[in-house]
Amino acid sequence: MTLDYDPAIIGKVFEETDPVAVSAQEIKDFCAAIGETNPWYTDEEAARKGPYGEIVAPPMFVLTFRNGRHFFQNIPRFGKGGFDAGRDVEFVNPVHAGDRITLVSHVKEIYEKTGRSGAMYFVTIRSTVKNQKNEVVAHIDHRFMGRL
Repeated sequence: MTLDYDPAIIGKVFEETDPVAVSAQEIKDFCAAIGETNPWYTDEEAARKGPYGEIVAPPMFVLTFRNGRHFFQNIPRFGKGGFDAGRDVEFVNPVHAGDRITLVSHVKEIYEKTGRSGAMYFVTIRSTVKNQKNEVVAHIDHRFMGRL
């Protein structure tokens, strides 16, 4: 069985989130939640002496930004269910306290594969995370798997 989808959806931007402001307190709270103790992320005085001269977020902070409600509407067959098949994150620039972050998402690829349990398909959604200067902060590739 072959997955039936419109190949025109590959590369098409289907969602851009509204900007989300990042505060130093949110970065500190994130660090407390994950046990991060690097003072560049939590202490303003130490951060001034660090490489960025101000508080920045630890790299994994970018995973706190989410796509909106329309995430699955343009992805074939996922209205019927699917499984999270993992994420790859490419960190490009740090998130600074005061940044306004947006995500722009598109379908990066769709492919089929046969595993021990039979035929399945994968959809990779790429979310490009940008700040208010339109600088790329990170690329997040989120894979989903479904059965054919």
